[in-house]
Amino acid sequence: MSNAPQLQPVLDRIDADFDNSLERLFALLRIKSISADPAFAADCKAAADHLASDIATLGFSTEVRPTAGHPAIVAKSNGNGGSRPHVLFYGHYDVQPVDPLNLWHRPPFEPAVTTHADGRKIIVARGAQDDKGQLMTFVEACRAWKSVTGSLPVDITIVIEGEEEVGSKNFVPFLEKIKDELKADFALVCDTGMWNPNTPAITTSLRGLVYEEVKIKAANRDLHSGIFGGGAQNPIRVLTRILGGIFDESGHITIPGFYDGVKDLPPDVLAQWSKLDLTPDSFLKPIGLSIPAGEKGRLLIEQVSSRPTCDINGIIGGYTGEGSKTVIPAEASAKVSFRLVEGQAPDKIRKAFRDYVTARLPGDCRAEFGDHSSAPAIALDWNMKPLAAARRALTEEWGKETVLMGSGASIPIVADFKRTLGLDTVLVGFGLDDDNIHSPNEKYDLKSYHKGIRSWARILAALAEAPR
Repeated sequence: MSNAPQLQPVLDRIDADFDNSLERLFALLRIKSISADPAFAADCKAAADHLASDIATLGFSTEVRPTAGHPAIVAKSNGNGGSRPHVLFYGHYDVQPVDPLNLWHRPPFEPAVTTHADGRKIIVARGAQDDKGQLMTFVEACRAWKSVTGSLPVDITIVIEGEEEVGSKNFVPFLEKIKDELKADFALVCDTGMWNPNTPAITTSLRGLVYEEVKIKAANRDLHSGIFGGGAQNPIRVLTRILGGIFDESGHITIPGFYDGVKDLPPDVLAQWSKLDLTPDSFLKPIGLSIPAGEKGRLLIEQVSSRPTCDINGIIGGYTGEGSKTVIPAEASAKVSFRLVEGQAPDKIRKAFRDYVTARLPGDCRAEFGDHSSAPAIALDWNMKPLAAARRALTEEWGKETVLMGSGASIPIVADFKRTLGLDTVLVGFGLDDDNIHSPNEKYDLKSYHKGIRSWARILAALAEAPR
């Protein structure tokens, strides 16, 4: 049976019940679920219990499950034997620490609706956007469908973790352990953003990450540069020459094999992205810059979203204290990160970087390497049926064509879902660039919350109609 005739009453219900939806979000925002600080472990458990009780009122069979860290929530709607789409929705209830507290304009766990400088109504609190507000848009959409029709348009499993802000290290083993319970057609993640306050977006690609540390060693101790200068090898000089050679004049990365497997954007996507008009003026000027520093001949939006990169994140060597000390250091080190795109394997890029450094070492020098983290890139099939359904639903709600955008960042859980559960993920979120996530005065636009709920109600209806 089609869900289309029931959609309007569901949307009307969301509008009529919005004040109550806001109060339910506020109740969750008041819980100090800071995962990084052991002092808040009881608060994390309280947030899990609170959310689980709320979701249970929607007819989900709901459990708070222990992990090796903070608990997770697993909730299942009573399905009808697999004859309709089954989605896995993911969110997290944990939040970042609030430091520095003195920069907050109001207490971070006392949520309120205030007015932004430009007149927008905003919800201010830690977790308002990341991720309590975002996950509650989905929960409230389910609530509206249940209250109007008595059921949900698709089968839904909800899994909510409490350690996303500390790297999900206990959640991934938990996923492995219960993967048979999480069978679904695809996953939904609401931890992303809009293109701008009035234009919805679906994130269709996430860059992967390789983070390396390299240390160049030479003499067995620091040396006096007056006595040994000109005769002894200097690790800072060696390191900076090698790092400087990673980039050529056109901004290309010169490491052999680095671009193997990297594809250009499809022409229709490139055409859409060009119309978005991401300019040096709009993107770089606010941070005091004006000239794109990536590969020449590429749009700025490509440089930051769909092309692989290398960045030197830190460099250490020699004497860096007050005053002067004429020294040739025994060692110098750098932290280097690579953002990867589809087609690049993290282990191959790591090996290529290490080979590149090692091949350029002069005699008397040796290199040591440390691996900090890695995650593969994720790219959705642009023609994936659920993606098209979600895109149509968002366009109908917002009255503007939904942007399919690449994110320069990494969301490791998306790779975990693919690797552990074999699921592709549709990433829909309603965050904005100025939401101050991880910073003081975190906010979520009231419009993002209200229309986010309406958007999910439409998406659930659209997914029910989409071919599997």
